[in-house]
Amino acid sequence: MRIRFRLPGMFLLGLALASSAAGQAAPAAAPQRWARLGDFRLDNGAVIRDCRLGYRVAGKLNSARSNAILWPSWFTGTAGSLLNYAGPGRMLDPGKYFIIFVDALGDGVSSSPSNSRLQPGLRFPRFSVRDMVRSEHRLAAQVLHLPHLLAVMGISKGGMQSFQWAVSYPGYVSKIIPIVGSPRPAAYDRLLWRTGIEIIRHSRGFDRGAYRHPPPLPALWDLTSLNLTTRSYRNRRTSLAAFPAWHRRIEHPAAPFDADNWLRQAQAMMRLDVARPYGDSMRRAVARVRARMLIVPSARDHMVTPGPAEAFYRLLPAGQGRLLLLRSDCGHTAPGCEAARLAAAVRRMLRGAH
Repeated sequence: MRIRFRLPGMFLLGLALASSAAGQAAPAAAPQRWARLGDFRLDNGAVIRDCRLGYRVAGKLNSARSNAILWPSWFTGTAGSLLNYAGPGRMLDPGKYFIIFVDALGDGVSSSPSNSRLQPGLRFPRFSVRDMVRSEHRLAAQVLHLPHLLAVMGISKGGMQSFQWAVSYPGYVSKIIPIVGSPRPAAYDRLLWRTGIEIIRHSRGFDRGAYRHPPPLPALWDLTSLNLTTRSYRNRRTSLAAFPAWHRRIEHPAAPFDADNWLRQAQAMMRLDVARPYGDSMRRAVARVRARMLIVPSARDHMVTPGPAEAFYRLLPAGQGRLLLLRSDCGHTAPGCEAARLAAAVRRMLRGAH
């Protein structure tokens, strides 16, 4: 059994977003569930042996089976970290919707390098965001037997999966809501994730992914924290006197995560391009979209460049999409800083109003 280390990653985003729900009633308990997909063949021809997908549900399916919303996990997040979004007064009301929070492949709950008995560590095959979405479609259509989804939505890597859903399954989902995600990460994003990958690969004790004890990764923690918000946000929130205590906290976050999981998820994000199967034409990819879309980038995002999401929106036919541009200095955590504005827009979209 390998010991997992604690890495801030997008966990810091989770803290920022969850804090917006402070003071509200706690969400209903949603026990961990599993979908067994057997040997799951990936786009690259490799196979995840004995693949299983974790998920949690909130709310009840209506008699028409028309109120299901699927929400996949973000980078380093899990379905459990998304539960704060469901509850009375929150973004999604389980009294109205059947909400499926999904553990995306590689997140440490679903089949991942850290928990695979047959393909442990970096023997676990590389997978893509498209593979994540195919597994989620199998969960919805074949395991839960849903003929249709009202919506797919997600934050960060969940937003990337939402864009892929829009292109891969255009007739299956009515509404798509990518939040601080991208249909095709920009060069800056790929450089950031590549830097993180190289930090892990060259860290003392990583042992080509076969480590038993956590390799020291202070540079990765700093890199993530540096890009998660903005210079003005950090300087405003952290005085010079408070910096040492703040920095100690980011070095010892509360969320466990695994270096090999991080690598495989980062590699998937780096290769994401919803236009690749269509001659690299984003216009052709967008032409496949049938869902109405609410696209939510953050103007000052240093983790996921907002430009590709905005360009995707501009290619949508008139009336099919809406762009909600978050403008705070919170960067990638803007969905938490502008939670009330975002929640109101999501509720309008789900009700059918622009």
